[in-house]
Amino acid sequence: MTAAATVGDPVVQPSPWYRRPVAWTWVATAATLVLYAVLGWQRRWMSDDGLLVLRTVREILAGHGPVFNVGERVEASTSPLWTWLLAGFGAIPGPPLEWVAVVVGLLCAVGGLFFGLDGARRLYGAAVAPAGALVVCVLPPFRDFATSGLETGLALLWLGGSWWLLVRGKAPVVTALVLGLGPLVRPDLALFSVVGFVALLLLRRPKLRTALGWLAAAVALPVGYQVFRMGYYGLLVPNTALAKEAGDADWPRGFAYLADLVTPYLLWLPLLLLIVVAALVRRSRILTLAPVVAAVLLTAYVVRVGGDFMHGRMLLPALFVVLLPVMAVPLTRRTVALVVAVWVWAVAAGGWLRVPYENDHLAVSVTDERSYWSWATGKANPVLATDFLGQDVIHRAVDAVAGTRDPAVLVYSYGDVKQWFRFPTDLPYVTLAADSMGAISNMVSVDVRVHDGYGLASDLAAHSASIPGGRPGHSKWLVGAWEIAAAGRGDLAVDGQIRIFQPAEIDAARAALRCPAEQDVLTSTRGEMSWSRFIDNFAGAWHRTEIRYPRDPGEAARC
Repeated sequence: MTAAATVGDPVVQPSPWYRRPVAWTWVATAATLVLYAVLGWQRRWMSDDGLLVLRTVREILAGHGPVFNVGERVEASTSPLWTWLLAGFGAIPGPPLEWVAVVVGLLCAVGGLFFGLDGARRLYGAAVAPAGALVVCVLPPFRDFATSGLETGLALLWLGGSWWLLVRGKAPVVTALVLGLGPLVRPDLALFSVVGFVALLLLRRPKLRTALGWLAAAVALPVGYQVFRMGYYGLLVPNTALAKEAGDADWPRGFAYLADLVTPYLLWLPLLLLIVVAALVRRSRILTLAPVVAAVLLTAYVVRVGGDFMHGRMLLPALFVVLLPVMAVPLTRRTVALVVAVWVWAVAAGGWLRVPYENDHLAVSVTDERSYWSWATGKANPVLATDFLGQDVIHRAVDAVAGTRDPAVLVYSYGDVKQWFRFPTDLPYVTLAADSMGAISNMVSVDVRVHDGYGLASDLAAHSASIPGGRPGHSKWLVGAWEIAAAGRGDLAVDGQIRIFQPAEIDAARAALRCPAEQDVLTSTRGEMSWSRFIDNFAGAWHRTEIRYPRDPGEAARC
């Protein structure tokens, strides 16, 4: 019971909302999220690799399972969780899958930024102002890959949500379960899963039995999926990991890829300023250092494998993670100048700082992928697969399939005569040996077998040897002679009896396909699925993942 107010006591009026620091925290948070959403939407687009994911989604929705081609168990998507998330939303009647991927990706990216901002607010327990979040807003790769059809938005959501759960400090079983999803978002994000789980143990100090229970919750889903992957696809890793040789080391190229992100935007400057801010406002050492450790490991992995051909994309998770403790920070006399300096940098980066090759569409190493496809398609915001018909090679490929009335093997001649040629086949379907197969595969029937020489969606090409010094992420190329040997009949195209490969080359490819290694690969992916096939695939997954054979048919035939 409270004492009654006496006559003459002053009446305390509540402060208006605009004088409350906490209210301004929420205003600043909302403004930052709106800014990122608007900037991401302005740069909306669909990458060809994103369309590759949608081909698998279309096969799922058509009842063919998580495959890229009917009758071929190839895991052509790096992120199982992203693929199935799109399949879930895609099952709802409405907009095209391309728009589903763009909108869901953007919502996930904005959601990840929200969890990062709110996690920082909870960490400091005081009014905070955006700091590291502005790096996310203004850096072009963060804006570009908020959409693109790739799993980057989902990765940001998972990273931000995982850290938010750690900061919140409740529901440890749920936290462990969410942390365990990392390998299903992207295999390399397992590094954050490990660091995050160690941080959970250090924060909660559970008994051994309890800790083992949390560990079981964390590994249940990824281990279950790994068993499925090994038995269904016959590999330890996604097919894309084989195509990109994700286990190889190329440190010099990787450091160049890191510099390609840091240098153009003077990224070292805001990171240095934010490190000082973090030291001045430090709260929990574990919650501050865990993201730093995870970011170092993620960066080291990307650098080790030689980076990627898409500017900044593979380093975005590491950069997002290291920013988590400073997404927003308290404004004090000691930090205000540093935070203002970050704001000044953000204005400069958002308005003027760009990569020198932004409009150079002939780059063969690292490229501004969004800028390239905008130029190649003639569309400011290419989203639909049909938008990619502006590129001549893709247009020709779709026309070639549309003009093919009977089963055939379609192969493109990259010589002086650039044309699609049809080879006869005894198989009851059309096979297309494609290049930019993401867009193409979404404009042809799901019954058409689309194989790429890069190996992303091709079992044969993925296990071939890399080209020394090849482009990052695209260092393999299996010539069309292999496709003619695998599905074709004869060595002459039916288009006027044209020969684009020497008979000896096709015969050598046929001989190579009879070798034990190639037979093992094809049986695991194209043999009829049964319990015995599942068990054989599972048992041989380790050995099969290591299989490599020469890309030259003549060399491969000497098995």
